[in-house]
Amino acid sequence: MEYDDKYKAFMGLGPERVPHWEHWSCPDCETYLTGIDYYEHPQACRQRLAELYPQLELGVPETDEPRPRPVMDLEDQSSCTDEEGAHRVRWGESVSSTWDWGLGLKTAEEVFAFSPLEQGDFTGIDVVESRDFRDEERLYEFYRQQYPAEWGDTAPEGSTASAGFYNTMFMWPLLTFGWELFLETCLDPRFERIMEEFAEINRRVFRTFARLPVNFIICHDDIVTTRGPVCSPAWMHKYIFPRYEEFWGIMKAAGKEVIFMADGCMDVLADDVIACGARGIISEPYTDYKAIARRHEGRNLFLAGEGDNRILTRNDPAEIRQMVESMVETAHLTGGYMMCIGNHIPWNVTPEGIKRYLDLSAELAHR
Repeated sequence: MEYDDKYKAFMGLGPERVPHWEHWSCPDCETYLTGIDYYEHPQACRQRLAELYPQLELGVPETDEPRPRPVMDLEDQSSCTDEEGAHRVRWGESVSSTWDWGLGLKTAEEVFAFSPLEQGDFTGIDVVESRDFRDEERLYEFYRQQYPAEWGDTAPEGSTASAGFYNTMFMWPLLTFGWELFLETCLDPRFERIMEEFAEINRRVFRTFARLPVNFIICHDDIVTTRGPVCSPAWMHKYIFPRYEEFWGIMKAAGKEVIFMADGCMDVLADDVIACGARGIISEPYTDYKAIARRHEGRNLFLAGEGDNRILTRNDPAEIRQMVESMVETAHLTGGYMMCIGNHIPWNVTPEGIKRYLDLSAELAHR
């Protein structure tokens, strides 16, 4: 059976054409690339974009009904204040959420009194994975409806069908309590009980994923910033990595591969994540992907996220070419590589720079 290039890259099989995995939210670039106004004709714009750049694999809207353009503050076209007085920033064709986490709890004592399992139902709590985790069978039904019924319990061979979870472990306390309270409480011995309860919630999630007709699980946890780890290696080895190993072991036993996703610089923790069972990592350009690939020579890890949107925005032809050539060099170090602008392609990245990157990738990203 001949697998597609994306599946081959996930599995480290070294496809001749290096595929893309792009974080895309730049409507103005779509207009620039196609000559069709994205807001006036979103369907026609995406259809034309799919013809020109099928490697982006962007969804096509069901209708061509015009979409409203984002309304920004007059003084600052990158942000706005909503009707409730909340500050939002431009994001894709609209605006961001407020990204205010943990506002329900005010003190450390409230954190230590909180029981994730007693809560169980996070439907009304803004933690990204805001759903009811009390009933594992209902959880399975929620996820199973997202895949074709005719697949049964098994995804087609060679399919890139996947499931994803944003709160693999680290994000749970961060989103539930907010940055300040998380950092204030995470070293206290009382935090251990809280993390074990979050782990029990995730056991239900990963047992559910084991039953789904998918071949890949995308596990997200922002365990690093642009400068490296948030918490010490000792803390990570106590609270996070043993759970990764457990959860991903469940996935391995079910015949599924794990791709780990994190914003920031993964240099210090990449080897730990891989040792826990991840097939590879998608992160940001602050990470030294060549060093990771060389340390794991022969394993053909999946790696993505080396491209830098700051380079695209500067739109220097020589600099963009140098970036693409460097990415292709990394692709020759591992059979599991995808072209990817790791720090996103948001609304304000220069369309001309994006086009240079896409066209150069089509020209050069081959083994």
